[in-house]
Amino acid sequence: MPQGTSVAVPVDPKDAQGLAYYKSSIGPGVLAPRGWYCFGVYGSSGSNLLLSPEPIDTDHMFAPLHNGFTGSAIEVVYLPGDTSGLYEAADIMARVFPDYRGIAIRAVEGLSLPVLTFGPFPDDVLTYKSKTAVEYKTPAQTNGLGTHSALKKNGSPIEGVAMLIGEMPQAPDLLLLSVRLPPELAGLMPAIVRQFERDAR
Repeated sequence: MPQGTSVAVPVDPKDAQGLAYYKSSIGPGVLAPRGWYCFGVYGSSGSNLLLSPEPIDTDHMFAPLHNGFTGSAIEVVYLPGDTSGLYEAADIMARVFPDYRGIAIRAVEGLSLPVLTFGPFPDDVLTYKSKTAVEYKTPAQTNGLGTHSALKKNGSPIEGVAMLIGEMPQAPDLLLLSVRLPPELAGLMPAIVRQFERDAR
């Protein structure tokens, strides 16, 4: 059963009617359609907040991450730079944060991890808001930043934002928001992404 206190967010009153604010005990929160199911998990590398219009398997803690979502879903990934989350963030840094590629290289040195790929996914559309924030769109049926989450590719695009935050320039924290909404709710996408960016700042 959802619990918590009210959160004031600067969104259009029309959009606000269809949105609620979701947050687990660890990591950042996110706006999402009202009435969705919410599940948060965390480990040594960071946390994941998962939302879906369908019930989420909460009996097996990491099943939602392993099985993924083929339909509408939202995921917030938080990877602290002072944990093994930095290793998981290295691929995203290498792909979309040129100023931090050196950190990505050092993070995986000497580890049995896949070779880093430098440069964005071929089909992703990127919009840089700053050197540490990039909005993206992964088209339908393609792999990209959107499928770097628990969301699997299908016939609809995935949109969101990747951000580096924190006070540690040598090991920043990484946030990745991935959103795939049903067509009738697509108009809520800008409000979800903008509020997430405001919260991160």
